[in-house]
Amino acid sequence: MSILVKLTGIQVRLGGNDILDDITLTIKKGEITTLIGPNGAGKSTLLKVLLGLQPLYSGTIKKYRKFHIGYVPQKINLNYLLPLSVKRFLKLSGKVNNLELRKTLKLVGIENLSENSMHQLSGGENQRILIARALLKRPDLLVLDEPAQGVDVQGQRELYKLIDKIRQLFSCAVFMASHDLHLVMEKTDNVICLQRRICCAGSPESIKKHPKYAALFGQYQLGLSLYKHHHNHSD
Repeated sequence: MSILVKLTGIQVRLGGNDILDDITLTIKKGEITTLIGPNGAGKSTLLKVLLGLQPLYSGTIKKYRKFHIGYVPQKINLNYLLPLSVKRFLKLSGKVNNLELRKTLKLVGIENLSENSMHQLSGGENQRILIARALLKRPDLLVLDEPAQGVDVQGQRELYKLIDKIRQLFSCAVFMASHDLHLVMEKTDNVICLQRRICCAGSPESIKKHPKYAALFGQYQLGLSLYKHHHNHSD
């Protein structure tokens, strides 16, 4: 696997408080890395660091080559007084031809919604639209902030399957924050447990057995099933 970016000793301080402290991690092409942690652990702040939107107090970010980032936020706030179709919303992200638009909508499973209003979408449909918008730039790194928020359990399963499919189709890296421990563990290669610092990191199988993971998430572990993902991605 080729390395896209490495964060070393990242520290973010706001109002005299450490939001992130001594964060070191590597993101590789073709891998899904999932960031988990309780509310207030610094997950969204770390995503902003990766996107270049959060100033650092200390630490370094090294990019090993030029790459495009696609970002999927938790949600977007649209003016309900402004009529906006799915097709028009996606075209606001930049120049895109209709063929590419149709192909991307088909990939995320919502090709029939192109003329629908953005204000009338379900939670799952809205997330797929945001993923489609990110994919239009053909990212080398796809960053998602709680992608299954507001989506029912079955919709979450389908969404994580879609993310895995995208990774395989484009050989891109995926870095996402999530609190859906049971489902997200099925479709990830690496897990990072965050509580301002990295408590533990590794494969889902190893993280499940780590005492620090148990201390943070023990009450959620019952019934946890792990999916063993086997792949052979070329660089």
